[in-house]
Amino acid sequence: MRNSVNRPPTPDAVEHQEKEPTLQEIINIKLIESGEKERLMELLRERLVECGWKDDMKALCRAFVKKKGRSNVTVDDLVHVITPKGRASIPDSVKAELLQRIRAFLVQAAI
Repeated sequence: MRNSVNRPPTPDAVEHQEKEPTLQEIINIKLIESGEKERLMELLRERLVECGWKDDMKALCRAFVKKKGRSNVTVDDLVHVITPKGRASIPDSVKAELLQRIRAFLVQAAI
């Protein structure tokens, strides 16, 4: 059977089956639907500003751009270099607070 030039071949029946959402996907959906995800994101932003993390990341970005030259740096370069440092430097107290809030949400939502 030949494939049409204008459309891809019909997928096999196995590929068409709906998969069950994972627990992580279910939790993410509940967080979004309840508006809790946005509240958690805002809390995270506030805590990162309070502890100086945001200023530290801004300084790292500026230092990287200064070292490489403004015209030699892309946003992708910055993201690639700064992301691991940024994730590693988030204070444990901020992580613990967010984890506690997520656990409380899960208990309240009975997931």
